[in-house]
Amino acid sequence: MAFVFALVVASLVLFATEVVPVDVTAIGVMVALLLAEPVTVMLADAGLIAGPLYVLHQPGDGLSPVSQGLSGFASSATITVLAMFILSAGVQRTGVIQMLGAMIARFTGDDETRQLGATIGLVGPISGFINNTAAVAILLPMVTDLAHEGRTSPSKLLLPLSYASMFGGTLTLIGTSTNILASELAGNLARQNPARYGALREFTMFEFTQLGVVVLVVGTIYLMTVGRWLTPARIKPESDLTEEFEMADYLTEVVVRADSPLVGDTVRDALMATDLDVDLVQLIRDEEVFLEPLGPRVIRAGDVFALRTDRDTLVELLDTEGLDVVPDAILDEDDLEAAEERQNLVEVVVSPGSSLVGNSLVSASFRQRYDVSVLALRRGGELIRRRMDEAVLRVGDTLLVQGTADSIDRLNNNPNFIVAQEVERPDFRQSKIPVAVGIVALVVGLAAVTPIPIVVSALAGALAMVLTGTLRATELYDSIQWDVIFLLAGVIPLGLALRETGGAGLIADMLVLAAPALPALVVLGLVYVVTALLTNVISNNASVVLMIPVAAEAAVQLGANAFAFILAVTFAASTAFMTPVGYQTNLFVYGPGGYRFMDYVKVGAPLQAVFAVVTTVGIAFFWGLTP
Repeated sequence: MAFVFALVVASLVLFATEVVPVDVTAIGVMVALLLAEPVTVMLADAGLIAGPLYVLHQPGDGLSPVSQGLSGFASSATITVLAMFILSAGVQRTGVIQMLGAMIARFTGDDETRQLGATIGLVGPISGFINNTAAVAILLPMVTDLAHEGRTSPSKLLLPLSYASMFGGTLTLIGTSTNILASELAGNLARQNPARYGALREFTMFEFTQLGVVVLVVGTIYLMTVGRWLTPARIKPESDLTEEFEMADYLTEVVVRADSPLVGDTVRDALMATDLDVDLVQLIRDEEVFLEPLGPRVIRAGDVFALRTDRDTLVELLDTEGLDVVPDAILDEDDLEAAEERQNLVEVVVSPGSSLVGNSLVSASFRQRYDVSVLALRRGGELIRRRMDEAVLRVGDTLLVQGTADSIDRLNNNPNFIVAQEVERPDFRQSKIPVAVGIVALVVGLAAVTPIPIVVSALAGALAMVLTGTLRATELYDSIQWDVIFLLAGVIPLGLALRETGGAGLIADMLVLAAPALPALVVLGLVYVVTALLTNVISNNASVVLMIPVAAEAAVQLGANAFAFILAVTFAASTAFMTPVGYQTNLFVYGPGGYRFMDYVKVGAPLQAVFAVVTTVGIAFFWGLTP
């Protein structure tokens, strides 16, 4: 038990600090659990310790510690979440969500109240039927454009977008990976110890929809009133991205003089190899504009380069390279998009699981790999426009990039990024809209009204997406957020070890002893609050794994309805509003909204308090607290 508690504490610290990605931490936890017994057996045989550690099983119970440790990969929750990512991608590829967004944009105009109401009204219901994380990734460009076109600060809409997706995720079993995982954990407890947890069961498709509707309505009212007032307008409502990123002092044009030593050299050798903090944005030659890749081009006298640099570096560059500043050159979005008919200046958000996380632009060879120029980096409320190349990238960082329309399309199709503006997508499969919607409806219907388990119907739906051509086979694996899959597979054995060693029972004892005179309703509320606070610091899935055995044991000791306590954990872990790291969707909007950490506390803490009351009372009303 002491070993497992030490592992829990270490994992909580690593989850909170993200010294390494959370999925790597989860795999590390799994490996530690798998190694506990064989390593301590060797130490015990050598006489170095008293005896081996059994953390995944007990001697003589017939269970294999290896199979128990790897059970997360065989978990129906893990497979269901994987299938739901594929279903969400199939819907996304049809463009149906973007079409809905265009209809909403025509309705809202420049009215902020309509924009906010439409954003919440669209993402909430959608998040109940496709993964809410995917819903935000799909809708973020639409909402950003909605704000720009309506002269509204994107900050006023993007945090509500994230929060409303969490409301919607509580509508059905498949709304979030948290619900699916909680369902399986509850079912496992009932199967493994029916005498103690026989009242528990897996969730049905619409098990908690009635409470989800209440949460959605209450959350919407909050965001339209108090939340709207508390949400800051961090980004000024600018229609020009260069103004939004305050690039006026960092963009200029220079012309190559006839006596410049650069004439005859390639751009790569002359300007890209320098140690100066300079990025080439575009080349203008004989009124023709060229974008990346610029490296192979040979420099001629009279060439005009648009540069991203600061004043001191510009002076140094002019003195040594035979360049002159173009008089009265003021570059804006129109100038930077002159080379292409389609949009080629966009914001790009580094998504969870991106291969860029932990790398810099240089170490990731960003310019060479994607043929785009990075003009600025926004990290929450901080704007970085100097020495960006060495900045270590994090999830939620927003890059202002320029490239050809084809390069932007490639970024838009790359799971490492979320392009935060609507980019014309000629490859939308609009003819497949009825097929994709029908497949999702069939998956939900089969799981809701037949004995077919959700994991089976979801896998069948994922297969149908490919067989019908809605999703290409080559797109299948790119549609899956593998960091979430490995996170689930890694943390599931930790919950098992917590229960097997008696750790969950000990925590439940402490919880019950700490509130001996309190009614079950108040203890239920405490379980919600503890889970919510934990989720705001670590992964929502990790908090479910840790808290469900504790909640179930506490309910049994109180003589209360264990199913109600499981639901409190599920709802609390699905609604983490107070930090940007509490939920993936909060990170999605962190950069594009220009938010600061305390913005989440200011807007999210009152909402978390409201939900602690609403959810606790709602669970007691709909399911009761007596077994």
